[in-house]
This record gives sequence, C-alpha cells and structure tokens, in this order.
Amino acid sequence: MRLDPRLGGAAALRLLLAAHVVAAFEPITVGIAIGAASVLTGYLSYKDLYCRFAECCRSERPLNASALKQDLEEKLFGQHLATEVIVKALTGFKNNKNPKKPLTLSLHGWAGTGKNFVSQIVAENLHPKGLKSNFVHLFVSTLHFPHEQHIKLYQDQLQRWIRGNVSACAGSVFIFDEMDKLHPGVIDAIKPFLDYYEQIDGVSYRKAIFIFLSNAGGDLITKTALDFWRAGRKREDIQLKDLEAVLSVGVFNNKHSGLWHSGLIDRNLIDYFIPFLPLEYRHVKMCVRAEMKARGSAVDEDVVTRVAEEMTFFPKDEKIYSDKGCKTVQSRLDFY
Repeated sequence: MRLDPRLGGAAALRLLLAAHVVAAFEPITVGIAIGAASVLTGYLSYKDLYCRFAECCRSERPLNASALKQDLEEKLFGQHLATEVIVKALTGFKNNKNPKKPLTLSLHGWAGTGKNFVSQIVAENLHPKGLKSNFVHLFVSTLHFPHEQHIKLYQDQLQRWIRGNVSACAGSVFIFDEMDKLHPGVIDAIKPFLDYYEQIDGVSYRKAIFIFLSNAGGDLITKTALDFWRAGRKREDIQLKDLEAVLSVGVFNNKHSGLWHSGLIDRNLIDYFIPFLPLEYRHVKMCVRAEMKARGSAVDEDVVTRVAEEMTFFPKDEKIYSDKGCKTVQSRLDFY
C-alpha cells in the first residue's frame, strides 16, 4: 500500500490504518469462493489458489542472491561498497531461519547517488510488486511527518502502522526517505521493534526489514573519497571500515539528522551504515546510457557526452564529482 502524496502526515497514516482494517476482511469473502473452487479442483491448496488472485506474503520465500547482485551491478553505477554490503546483508538475513532482530540498513550519501534506486531494487527482489506491494511501505519525512509539534502523534501512529502490517506479513519492508529532514525523536518510536525481542505483545518483528535513506553524512563520505583520489588511490579501494564508524558517529551528532542522538544508534540497532560515494563524470555517462536504453532509444555517444558535460562538478579546482549525482539526467535528456 502506498501513501497518497496529497494527504498530510497524520491524515495519511489514519487512512492507511483504516485501509488495513478493511483489507483484513476482504480475504473472508474471497476465501469462500476459493474454498469452493479448491473443492472442485481437488489439487490446489486454499493458499495456492488464493495467491493466484491476490498478493500473498511470502516471508519464507528465499532470496535470489544472484539476481539481486546482478540487478545492482547492472543498474547501480560507482557504488561498489553499497552493492557488496547490501547483497551480503540481505542474503545472510534471508538465509537465517531464526534472525534475532529485524534487518536495519541506513543508506547515506548526497542526492542522486542511488539510494532511492537501491531501495526500489531491494523491494523488487523481496516482493515481486516492489514499491507497489502491499508489504512494502514508503514514508517520506517532509510529506508524512511535516510538523514538529505533532511528534507524539506521529510516534503513536507509526507504531500502530508498523504493528498492524508486520502482523499481516512478517516479512514487511519499511523504507524511510529523507531521514535528514525527519524531526529528531520521531524515529525512536520504532526502537522496540528493532531490538532483540522475541515478541512484543504477541507480534514478532524479527523478519521485517527497515531501510533509512539520508543525505546526512554526505560530506564525510565525500571527504574520504576525495582523500583517496588525492592520494592516487582508486575509489574501489575504499572499504566499509574506512567510513562506517565515522559515519555513524557523524550522523548521531548531526542536529540536522532524524537520527540525531537517536536510541537506534546508541543501542547499536542499525546493522549497517552504508555509504554512497559521490559520482564521477564517467558514472554520469553510465547513467545517461542506461536512461537512453530504458527509453528504448539507441545510445548516441554524442548525446551522452553533451548531457554529462552540462552537469556541474566539485570541488571547484579539481571538478571530480557531480554535485547532483545522476539526479537530473532524466530531465536533461528530454532536451535531446
């Protein structure tokens, strides 16, 4: 179920909760028809037949790690760290029949480096309908939690929404976008769900997945990448250990981050802080080619170069990294 962007934060969550209650009754009606059909056919189980007509939660469905890795390697550019960590984290989590806690990933980097794109790829590999799935839930901070004076209301509604959806599907995926714009304190409402509890009020959250997307820490990531470049080292030499510790501390102490002084960090409930490196000129060109192919157009290298050269790069002297990543590639390509 998706949140309607025309709704305010509180209203949107109230409608979502109401919709969840309505949806809970629908399988009863459908079940009568399916039950009759299964008696007639004699060889399809109730669940198998039902799942032919409606989306089913497949929490135990194994992850195709090879497909996930291929998707990331073919569609995500310049992010060797993100690709490696996400494949290993998801594969290990999904292969564990009895995880001790939900998987929690925090993706950091400047806009246009691929964080949203990765969350989409992950969702599609976990649930066939991806972001359109009833078991994948996207929250946008500025849209659904806009008012600082309503923090307590948002916390209560968020807890109810997560509890209801995990009750319906243990393998639910929750994506929180624009964490750097989230009012501090809101996200701490979900801390009990991320902790090492077997159950809370009869509900187990251990098979759920939480993904945070944030621009916070982008400056720290860029500094590390730039230090490697100036030292003549390849960006592919950057390892998670070079960034993860400084990133978690930097985000924790960043007053402009939704994770500022968050118990999620203090309690070590975020499993991986995943850095997205700033994109270079060559990566922008890769994005242009990929967009042209996605539109069914032949790749015109002259157009690829022209679009890439229209982008602006930093630092001022070296001009190595695109200041918008690949974020404006689609709109710029419309001119050609």
